[in-house]
Amino acid sequence: MVTQLRHEEFMKQQADMVNSPAHYADSGIETIDYIVDVLGEYEAISYCHGNVIKYTGSRLFKKGNPIQDAEKAVWYLNKMIDLLKKTKGVNW
Repeated sequence: MVTQLRHEEFMKQQADMVNSPAHYADSGIETIDYIVDVLGEYEAISYCHGNVIKYTGSRLFKKGNPIQDAEKAVWYLNKMIDLLKKTKGVNW
C-alpha cells in the first residue's frame, strides 16, 4: 500500500510538472498565458512549435526524463492546435 501511495504521489507530481508547473505561475499568471498576451495568439503558435521541437529533439534523452519531455511536447502541441483553431481565417 505504501508503495502504491508513493507511486500515485510521484505520478501526480509528474503530471503537475507537465500541465501546470508551480514555477510557471509564480506571478499569478501562467507563463504561457503571459506569452500569448504579449505575442498575440498567432505569434504564440511559433513559440509553441519551437517548444515541440525542443522537447522532441536532441534534448529528449539528454535530460534524463524522456517521458516527461515527450508529455511536455504533447502539451505544447495541443496548445499550438488550440491557437491554430483560434486564428484560422484571421491570420492565415
